[in-house]
Parts: sequence; C-alpha cells; structure tokens
Amino acid sequence: MKKIIVTGGLGFIGSNLIQLLINKKYKVINIDKVSYSSNFYNTKEYQKNKNYKFIKCDLNNKNKLNKIIFKHKPIGIFNLAAETHVDRSIDGPKSFIDSNIIGVFNLLEIFRKYSKLFKKSKLIHISTDEVYGDILKGRSHENFPYRPSSPYAASKAASDHLVSSYVRTYGIPAIVTNCSNNYGPKQHPEKLIPKLIYNILNNKSLPIYGNGKNSREWIYVEDHCEALIKVFQKGKMGEFYNIGSNKNLNNLEICKALIKIGKQNHVIGSNVKIKFVKDRPGHDIRYALDSKKILKTLRWKTKVNFNKGLKKTFLWYLHNNNYYKSISKKDIVKRLGTK
Repeated sequence: MKKIIVTGGLGFIGSNLIQLLINKKYKVINIDKVSYSSNFYNTKEYQKNKNYKFIKCDLNNKNKLNKIIFKHKPIGIFNLAAETHVDRSIDGPKSFIDSNIIGVFNLLEIFRKYSKLFKKSKLIHISTDEVYGDILKGRSHENFPYRPSSPYAASKAASDHLVSSYVRTYGIPAIVTNCSNNYGPKQHPEKLIPKLIYNILNNKSLPIYGNGKNSREWIYVEDHCEALIKVFQKGKMGEFYNIGSNKNLNNLEICKALIKIGKQNHVIGSNVKIKFVKDRPGHDIRYALDSKKILKTLRWKTKVNFNKGLKKTFLWYLHNNNYYKSISKKDIVKRLGTK
C-alpha cells in the first residue's frame, strides 16, 4: 500500500486531508508537534484505522524527522505544518519564523537527500493566498508578485520561495499550492467562521473587525483537499497552483449568513448581535485568486456550493459540542492581534 506523510495532520485542513487519503486507499503517517491548534478530536473517526499512524514530531526536530521519513519511505509528503493565525503572528512573530521558515528548511534538507534515493517521491507544500497581499481589483494569478502584509503571510511567502529555490537549485520534485480561505468542520475557533458559530451557540455577541467589509474568497475544506490530491497525482513538478472557488464574501455577509442558519435551527439567543470591534493592524482589504490554471490543466473544480457548505459546517459544530470542550477556552475567547 502506498504511504503518504501529512505534516500538521491534527489541524483543520490536515485532518480533513487524511480522511480523504484513507478513503482513497493510501496509508497515512500523521506528523504533528501537538500545539494549541492541534486536536486529537479531529482524527477520532480514523485513529484506530490500520492505515493510519500518528507520530509526535516537530519539524524543527531534524534528526527525528529524518528517521521517520527514511523509515516509512512515503511516495508523497503533504506539508501542512504551520502557524496560521494572523492575529497571533502580530502578537508573537517568532513562532511563525520557527515553524513556517526554519521547519520548512529542515524538511527540504531531508527531502533533498530522500528524493535522490526515492525518485518517485513528491513534496506538496501548502501555502496561502495571503502571500499576494491586498488584491483590490481583479484576481491574483500564479505569477503575481508576493506582497505579504502580516508576519504570518511573510513567513509563508518565505517558505514558498525556499521550496521554489530547492526545485531550481537541487531539482527536488516539489509543488507549491496557494489556497483561499478554507471553512468547514474541525477548524479552530480562533478563525472567523467557527468563532462566530461558537458565539451563536453560546448566546454571545458577534465581533466583526473594522467595518466588516474585508473580503475573502471562501472554499469548502473538502474541495481544497480534493485539489491537493489532484495536484499530487497530476501536477507538474516545480509549478505553483492557485486553489480557489472564485466566491468572495465580506465578513459582514458571512456573519449575516450564519445568523440566518442559526435562526433556522432555533439557536439564536437575545445576545447574538453583530458588534463591530477595533480592526487588526495592517488588515488586508481583499484577497482573490485566479484559479484558471488548475481548472484548465488538472480539470479540477469546486463541488460544494457555499450556502450548502456553510450550513454543513454550522451543523457539524452544533452536533459536535465536545469539539469546543477539547480546546482551551482562552484560545477561543481571548482577542489577539491588537498591537
């Protein structure tokens, strides 16, 4: 059976990707350092599956990471291990440099040697649309200049450049993907949609940064994961692929849509009202990806309609109350990134 390593597999996208890979008959080794955003609840459906194995390891533990990769001999590595919360990067950038740059460097150094021995292996490095910075008009294609605004986005941009440089200099078989905002089950409530759902379910006000007009492109997590597998199977080495839905909504529209779903499910309390709060420093106004390349060359497209996906997401949190209980309450309610 073909083995795949997923780094950061206790997180939101990683745990959803693992489920899909197991369904597609891959054996998956999940490497995760177990940080505040890691959650074993995310893997409970398959943690006893014979085709799943978890190993605790930080990408900065180079010796252990090296042993894992050479022992299990994966045909593919999906690198999702990263610090991802913009507000947290404003308060403390160092952990983002350590994980998103130094950690990726360690992985690349190991993979450079590994791929020489196992020539059919591939590395898929998962990045973000935030590396392009504010896109006030139009959509950013793969050759757009990188203009990151936050320490988080800058650390991801640096990691993308590192991967690209290793492709060019050392010829490693690697691909970089840049995806828009994901939503769906198992996402940490420091992020907008699960945070708002948590507040709705707990009869709290709904905090919206600034005027709520900041626009993001939204993709359902399963669509993203299907795209990642398609890139792994059919993508061209050394290329960058944007992965998006072409569906932009601002934060206020997201909030109103969730209130509507909450009313439909009779879980709206008297305190559930929109509350505008101080904006985050350097907050980008709009992200928007041009995903024509992956649509045209790999024949991938999104399947999940946004309204249906948002309803599925809301109902998952409604019926998985223990998910919120598995997370430190201060990581849910504490406001970060106000410096």
